[in-house]
Amino acid sequence: MSDATPPSQFAEEVEIRKKLILRNLQEALGVDKLEKQLATPGKLVHVYWGTATTGRPHVGYFVPMRKIADFLKAGLKVTVLFADLHAFLDNMKSTWELLENRVVYYEQVIKALLMALDVPIDRLHFVKGTAYQLSKEYTFDLLRLCGQVSQRDALRAGAEVVKQVESPLLSGLLYPLLQALDEQYLKVDGQFGGVDQRKIFILAEEQLPKLKLGKRWHLMNPMVPGLTGSKMSSSEADSKIDLLDSPEVVERKIRGAACPRHEDDNGVLAFFNFVLFPIVSPRSLVISNKEFFTFEEAKNSFLSGDISEEDLKSTLVECINELLAKVQDHCKSDIVRDALEKGYQEVVDSHVESKIRPVLQVSDDGNELIKLIVGQDRVILDDDYALKMCVSERRRVRVTFTIHPKGRFHLGFIMGLLKMKLMINNGVDIDGIVLISDTEAFLDNEKVTWAARDDRNEYFYQLCAAFIEHLGIKEKVRAVKSSDVKSIFSTDYVLNMYKMASTVTRDETTVCEGSSLSGNLVPLFYALNHHLLQTDVAIIGDDYIPIANIAVKLWTSQGYTSPTQLAISVLPGCDGKKMSCSSPDFLLDPLETPKQVKAKLGRSFCEPQNLDGNVAMTIAKQLIFPLLSGKSFNIGRNADNGGDISVKSYEELEHEFLTGSKPDFPLHPADLKNAVVNFIN
Repeated sequence: MSDATPPSQFAEEVEIRKKLILRNLQEALGVDKLEKQLATPGKLVHVYWGTATTGRPHVGYFVPMRKIADFLKAGLKVTVLFADLHAFLDNMKSTWELLENRVVYYEQVIKALLMALDVPIDRLHFVKGTAYQLSKEYTFDLLRLCGQVSQRDALRAGAEVVKQVESPLLSGLLYPLLQALDEQYLKVDGQFGGVDQRKIFILAEEQLPKLKLGKRWHLMNPMVPGLTGSKMSSSEADSKIDLLDSPEVVERKIRGAACPRHEDDNGVLAFFNFVLFPIVSPRSLVISNKEFFTFEEAKNSFLSGDISEEDLKSTLVECINELLAKVQDHCKSDIVRDALEKGYQEVVDSHVESKIRPVLQVSDDGNELIKLIVGQDRVILDDDYALKMCVSERRRVRVTFTIHPKGRFHLGFIMGLLKMKLMINNGVDIDGIVLISDTEAFLDNEKVTWAARDDRNEYFYQLCAAFIEHLGIKEKVRAVKSSDVKSIFSTDYVLNMYKMASTVTRDETTVCEGSSLSGNLVPLFYALNHHLLQTDVAIIGDDYIPIANIAVKLWTSQGYTSPTQLAISVLPGCDGKKMSCSSPDFLLDPLETPKQVKAKLGRSFCEPQNLDGNVAMTIAKQLIFPLLSGKSFNIGRNADNGGDISVKSYEELEHEFLTGSKPDFPLHPADLKNAVVNFIN
């Protein structure tokens, strides 16, 4: 509103603009917010419409183009998003090579559509989804969004727009979240789409404000039934009229379409209702020499028998061919022809075929080295190929142990370091990495808050570095924060995440407690990080085996060689269960006072001459003796209990506990616990 515009005139202009924006819509959410924006002087209201570049655009695209023309006439800024990443995620409809050319084709055809409707295309903006959806900032917001959206809500939101199968792909659950997040990164005030996207719009309105990303209004067009009924699809050729179809093909498709008088799902009537009348309005359509200004008039004449099915089809053929002639005239260019040829060639299955791995020749010395590396630990799926390849090539063995900083650092985390120390002591030349990865800690039910990730990483890093120093292995092993790894969350890294998400299902990746979608991403980041670090041997706790099994499928799907995964025994907490950050009362924190350690171990189960579930004995076996490296474990006892004991192996300790070198004086649980406490302190 200029200074000279009277308030009453400005209010009238706002009302006219609002009616133009809302006309012919099936539903609008957040109209009050839209009205306020229209009534704000100097405010350029911004809306976006997105389309996944899957099949070829069809006549149904005239419906959103007609609305976009209304938006432009009402003074709105309009962005058209080519959702190429969405297209890839939608159950692998297209390969990435095809999508690049399809984006070009879509842009040219949509420009042609708008020019056929006499819409000035210089007032539009075109954006490709992958221009920003693979950025670190966008991905971080996606992870935060996954943390607050359940699997069920994500599945329900995408029910109308993503192909539904019995076991949905993980990528299909990400689709609605990506679309919601697009609103923030396109910097729009609202989104426009078909009514089939209503649940995604609701998801955006409910979830984005929780991340302080704002709430937008949403405008919804009706869906156009195809000639065979149901919604018109760009990827189902028989249900639609292609924008480049010849007049003969258009007539054949329309003549062969069902046109029942008294059924709602009538594709022919739908074209009149949603395509032709909105385009010609306020002018009339002539059907069988009769003039009709509204769809209702034409429909009533058809239902009463005044006009026939053939009358409708003849007019439809004529009108659509007239429109398409304009579109096709604008598409007569080398750019369109080239994009059409390259973007719609026969689609080859984009899944990577499993490669036949060459047989490796490993020497006797090499096999002995492999035995030293593996030891008594379990090789996941018996797949030691990566280790054999490394040994046969006489390379340093890249050994990676990942720690997720979910809470307080505890002694259970040094089990991976002890495995590396054992390898080094056995003469194995390793390049050891302890990766402190906060992403999985956040994704697993937000066991580290988003804001606390950097501080938690630093805390774990300092303690890991101290233990590496204490164990004397810093020449071969280093602690690394995931945030310091240059390529983590690079464009390629994020793209690989989406590719992996397109190969596994929700059920396969449900490995964390809780229902949030973020937990399903944990196996992906485990697989991505080991691939990025070029791991030969991955050390995992035996509680991580389900994730390790999924990772093998993820690596194979991308044509990667799976690292050899070694599952080591986890250290028990003082409750006899796995020592865990989520059970602070039972973990052993290296920063705790001697009194606190003694109190925790004092409560642990340790029954005389019973090894089952015996926490003190297990800690001695898994922690104390590996740390001693052959030195004696000294246990103090008073003379009445048989005097002091010194043992050099767990087997000797077990004998003392069960029988005793002095049969009248087997090792008492209280003396054992005191010795364990003293050692730890």
